[in-house]
Amino acid sequence: MATKLYDLAVKTGEYTDGQGQQKGRWQNVGAVMQNNDGGKFIMLAKWFNPAGVPDLSGKGATSESILLSMFEPKDKNGQAPAAAPRQAAPAQRPAAPRQAPAPQQQYGDDDIPF
Repeated sequence: MATKLYDLAVKTGEYTDGQGQQKGRWQNVGAVMQNNDGGKFIMLAKWFNPAGVPDLSGKGATSESILLSMFEPKDKNGQAPAAAPRQAAPAQRPAAPRQAPAPQQQYGDDDIPF
């Protein structure tokens, strides 16, 4: 059975709380999980579309990326769940040698391949 390590969230806006402090408004969009063998993977919500995340950086259209933040999972009361202590990750395998990516073919408007 896989274990949730982190919630993944994007900042969708800001608001002012009752004490007058600026707070971030966050939307959970997935999770970082770990298999029984120690392998990690990401699950993203099917509805999540990164293009729909508002640009809060103030950089305008020049911003070409979004930030996904990782938060420790919490229960419905906002407390970290009492879980068994996490086991140390198994020894890392040596990284496979990196290969250069295959060149991408460029198509003009007239040469759409589909």
